[in-house]
Amino acid sequence: MKKSGKGKVQVAVVMGSDSDWDVMSESLRTLKSFGVTCEAHVMSAHRTPDRASSFAKSAAAHGIKVIIAAAGSAAHLAGVLAAHTTLPVLGVPMKGGALDGLDALLSTVQMPSGIPVGTLALGKAGAVNAALLAVQILALSDVALQKKFALHKQKLQEKVDAGNRRIRAQQEAGK
Repeated sequence: MKKSGKGKVQVAVVMGSDSDWDVMSESLRTLKSFGVTCEAHVMSAHRTPDRASSFAKSAAAHGIKVIIAAAGSAAHLAGVLAAHTTLPVLGVPMKGGALDGLDALLSTVQMPSGIPVGTLALGKAGAVNAALLAVQILALSDVALQKKFALHKQKLQEKVDAGNRRIRAQQEAGK
């Protein structure tokens, strides 16, 4: 692990294959929009188990606070990482495979007692929400990040309010 330009990496985004990048890049984009230092890694619970275990065991010592893991097919990566760290691990089930992501979702959400993995939505929505949840976790001890997240929530509300005004105006025009 390396330091990024702004300091130690706060969030690691891990995927079992670079084929998950199209989805998981959304996590990094979202984290960076909040100024959260992050980096991505490719490692496999099955093909590089020693690397995954070593990464999880040393992540906290490297300053990482949250791990976001892509959960493809059997969805073991998030669970393996969670088994080897005390850091929060957020799983993002990947669409695809014979069950179009249902297997990944169920495997991630049904971790055994004692090895928690926060489970987000399938695909890009899950990747974005995992990043937002990581921001919320980090904001517990970062007032500036709390303010950025509050502004994010305000912008979401403003977008809904603008949509409501458009629909109401269209309804009034049609009467």
